[in-house]
Amino acid sequence: MYPHLAMKLSVVIPAYNEEESIKETIESLHHCLQSRNIDHEILVTNDNSKDKTLDVLAELLKTVPSLVIHTNRGPNGFGYAVRYGLERFSGDCVAIMMADLSDDPLDLIKYYDKMIEGDYDCVFGSRFMKGGSTVDYPRVKKVINRIANSIISISMGMRYNDTTNAFKLYKRETMKGIQPLLAPHFNLTIELPLKAIVRGYKYAVIPNSWTNRKSGESKLKIREMGSRYFFILLYCLIEKFFSRGDFHKEKQLENARKEKM
Repeated sequence: MYPHLAMKLSVVIPAYNEEESIKETIESLHHCLQSRNIDHEILVTNDNSKDKTLDVLAELLKTVPSLVIHTNRGPNGFGYAVRYGLERFSGDCVAIMMADLSDDPLDLIKYYDKMIEGDYDCVFGSRFMKGGSTVDYPRVKKVINRIANSIISISMGMRYNDTTNAFKLYKRETMKGIQPLLAPHFNLTIELPLKAIVRGYKYAVIPNSWTNRKSGESKLKIREMGSRYFFILLYCLIEKFFSRGDFHKEKQLENARKEKM
């Protein structure tokens, strides 16, 4: 759509015991990106899986040339696996997607086009705005999700209502600008966008869809995550109100210019 502004897209996918889902996830994603002639890499972080995930990935290398495989030997966990991939991607922008077919590759195309169209630093999706949707979302998890996102939105003074969704797209410069990352678990899903917002990066929000996994087991354990989400939210609030803009995008650019002089 915007060939003169085309960027290489990296997709980081953490995978732990996803032998039943990973093949279809990778193949559908690759087909979708290839059909649009988008230069890309699909970077899967095998998070020390105990099943045949690595074997399935090794077989996929024969048919998916853009596939890159890393194995995170430890420490393990969703946040560590994602961060492992974010330290190694090669693209101009990077998206985080799940290995369980819950995220739609067509939505990723929309993210990518939106980023280029508006020169956004990041593009976030919302399953809970007009045009967004969820399929087979467990009722209890959905209630907890809406409460958690409401608390985050009110605390941060923003209108964005789906911070906890991992499926987002960031420019390389944005990802560099929101370092260092602290969260080792699913609370990384809120650390990334909240830091980008607090630090003044330009973002857009568009609707996206979500479909519950067809096989395997969800890795998110809600009972274990409450205090961890709260810790990251508190951290971002402290930065927003007390850092005096030290980590803001404009200040980082100013410091970079001074270093070149």
